[in-house]
Amino acid sequence: MTAVTDEDQGPGNVKGKGEGKGEGEGKSRGRGTGRGAGAGASDGAGAGPKDGRWDDGLIARRAAAAEAREAGESAPRTPDQDEAQPQVEAYAPADGPLPTRLDALRELVGLSRARLDRDTLAEAGRVLDEAAARQRLSSRHTVIAIAGATGSGKSTLFNALAGAPISDTGLRRPTTSQPIACSWTDGAAGLLDRLAVPGRLRRRPHPGPAAFDEALQGLVLVDLPDHDSAATEHRDQVDRVLALVDAVIWVVDPEKYADAALHERYLRPLAGHAEVTFVVLNQTDRLPGEAADLVLDDLRRLLDEDGIALGEHGEPGATVMSLSALTGDGVPELREMVGRFVQDRTAATRRLSADIDAAAARLRPVYVAEGRPGLGERAREEFTDRLAEAVGAAAAGQAAEREWRRNASRACGTPWLRLWRWYENRGLPGSLDRMGQALTPPEEELTARQRVEQAVRIVADGAADGLPGPWAQAVREAAFTGARGLPEALDELAVKAGAPAPSKRGGGTEAGQAAVVGSSPGGRPVKPPRPKWWPAAVLAQASMTLLQIFGGLWLVGQIIGVLEPGLVTPALIMLAGVVGGPLVEWSCAAAIRGPARRYGQDAERRLREAAAGCGRARVLDPVAAELVRYREVRERYVTVTEFSTTGR
Repeated sequence: MTAVTDEDQGPGNVKGKGEGKGEGEGKSRGRGTGRGAGAGASDGAGAGPKDGRWDDGLIARRAAAAEAREAGESAPRTPDQDEAQPQVEAYAPADGPLPTRLDALRELVGLSRARLDRDTLAEAGRVLDEAAARQRLSSRHTVIAIAGATGSGKSTLFNALAGAPISDTGLRRPTTSQPIACSWTDGAAGLLDRLAVPGRLRRRPHPGPAAFDEALQGLVLVDLPDHDSAATEHRDQVDRVLALVDAVIWVVDPEKYADAALHERYLRPLAGHAEVTFVVLNQTDRLPGEAADLVLDDLRRLLDEDGIALGEHGEPGATVMSLSALTGDGVPELREMVGRFVQDRTAATRRLSADIDAAAARLRPVYVAEGRPGLGERAREEFTDRLAEAVGAAAAGQAAEREWRRNASRACGTPWLRLWRWYENRGLPGSLDRMGQALTPPEEELTARQRVEQAVRIVADGAADGLPGPWAQAVREAAFTGARGLPEALDELAVKAGAPAPSKRGGGTEAGQAAVVGSSPGGRPVKPPRPKWWPAAVLAQASMTLLQIFGGLWLVGQIIGVLEPGLVTPALIMLAGVVGGPLVEWSCAAAIRGPARRYGQDAERRLREAAAGCGRARVLDPVAAELVRYREVRERYVTVTEFSTTGR
C-alpha cells in the first residue's frame, strides 16, 4: 500500500512489476486481467517487493488473498474492507476523573460566558469540542504522530516501525509534504477522517513481524511534515495534527536537538503532555564513542528546563531514548515501548486530561483570587453606618427626642413660660434662638449624595479586593448599577421619617434637623405619642395656674376693698401656685427624659434600618450575587484542576 517514488525505481522494481504482471495474467479468471494488475502497480499504488510481487494494488491484494485462502492461511484485509467497517467501541470511559472534569469544565464555560470574553474561553471551548469528537471515535486505537525537523530522520523511523518504506525518504527537502498514516488494525477510518488524512495516504504495515505484532494492534502511526519547513502550509498541518493526536514521538538529531524553534514553539508549551510524549535522539550512528550518551544527557537537561517531566525510575513522564533508525539500533526497544503504551489504552484519556490541564492553567488568572474576597459582617455594618450618616439617622433621632421634650414642655409647662417661648419662636429681632441659629456656620463636609457614592465605592472595592480582573469589574458594575437610584431612595426615606432630604442638605442647622419627626400618609407631620400620665400632669399644672390666679384675684380684691383684709391666706395660695407650677414642669421634664431618649433612639433605628434595607436591596444583594456566581465558577475550576495529571 505504499507509494512508489522515482527514488525507489530500479532494476529490482522493474523486475517486480514484470512478475506482478505475469501473476495478474495467470490469475485473470474471475478477478480481472493481469494487465489491470500490472497497471495498478505501475501507477505507484504500492511499494516494497515481497517474493517478487507487489501487494499494495487492489487487484494484486485480492490475488494475494486468494492465494492465502488456497494455502489455508487467513486472508489479509483490503483497504476497502477497512473503510467499510463501522466504528466500534466508541471512546466512553465509564469511570475515572475525566468525565467529571469535562462536565465541570463545560459548566465553568457556561457560567463564565457573561463575564469573560470569547477569546479567554476559546481554548477551553476547543478542548471540550475535541474531547467530544475523540470520545465519539474508537477507543481501541491509539493515534501517535511522529514529528521532527528537516533531516531528523522521522520518515526513516516511521518506515522502520511499520516494517516497510511507506513514507518517502531521501535527500530532497522537504520529503514529507502531507501527513501519512499507517493503521495496524481496522476501524480507524473515523480517526483518520478527523486528522484529515486523505485516503490515498492511508497505509497498512507490510506483512511481516511488525504487521502481526500483537502489542501494536490498535496503533495508528502518522508521519508529519517537517515542523521547521520553509512551506507555511506544512507547519500549519503539523500544528493542526499535533492538537488532535493521542501522543507524539519527537525525533531529534545530534545537530538540531537544541533548536530554539523546537523547544520554544512545541516542547515548552506542551510540557504538560509529558505522559504522551516520546523524545527520540536519532542518528546516533553518526556519533563516535560515548558522544551519544553525552548528547542524550544534554537533551534531558534541556527537556528539564522546558518543564517536561522525564519518566525515570518508574515515574510518569516523557520517554527519552536514543536510536538509529537507519541501522535499526534501538528501534526494537522503541517498538516495545510503543506497544506497551498502545496496549495500555489510556493514551487518549491522558491526552485529554493534559489538554484540560493546559486550558485550566490558562484560565487560572481569571478564576483564582488572591486572599479571601467577599462581603463580611464588618463591611456590611460599615456600609450601613455610612448610609445612616448620609440619610441623617442620628440627626433624625435627636430631632425626635427634642420634639418629644418640646411637646412635654408645651403640655406640662407653666402658661407664662409657654408664652415666653412662643414669643421667642415668632422670630422677632433679638430672639436668642434666632441669634443662635444665625451664628451657626453651615457644615463644610461632603454632601449626602457624595457620602452615598463614597459608601458604595468603598464597599465595592472591599468586596472586589483580590478578585481576578473580570470578576472584580463585575462586582463593581453591580454595585454602581444598583446605586444609581440610591440617593433618591434615601431622600424618600428621610422625608417619610421627617428628616430633611439628604441630597438637598449640606449639613443643615439644628432647627432644620428638628423640624418634624414623622409624616402621615397625607404628608402632614405626626406628633410623638403622649404618655398616659400626661393628662394628670396637665391637670396638676392647670391647678397650679388656677391657684396663682385665685390667690392673685383674692389679693386684688383685698387691695381695692372688695374683700376683707387678710394677706396671709391669699399670699400662701398664690405662692403655692407659683412654686407648684415650675415644680410640676421640672418633675415632668425629669420623667420624660428616658422615654424621650428611647423615642429618639427608636426613630434613629427605624431610619437606619430603612436605609440599610434600601442599600442592601440595591447594592449589597447584587454584589453578593456576583460573589456567589464567582464562588460557583471557582468550585467548578477546583473540580477541573483537582485531578490534574500535570500538577498544574
